[in-house]
Amino acid sequence: MATADIKIEGMTCEGCVRSLTRALQAVPGVQKVQVLLDERRAEVTYDPARTGVAEFQRAVEHAGYEVPQ
Repeated sequence: MATADIKIEGMTCEGCVRSLTRALQAVPGVQKVQVLLDERRAEVTYDPARTGVAEFQRAVEHAGYEVPQ
């Protein structure tokens, strides 16, 4: 397993946290997600043979949030 730290812009409430958690958990290969509102980031534990950071960024953006470059 590997862990990625994804910065996220646009979160304002616990509803955002729930939405992002669902979006990231839906990515195949993700084992665990922790979205931290105060820190504006998500920690994702995943199987690197099945997925990676690019898929997490797409999931965040598809949910309506931004991943800063």
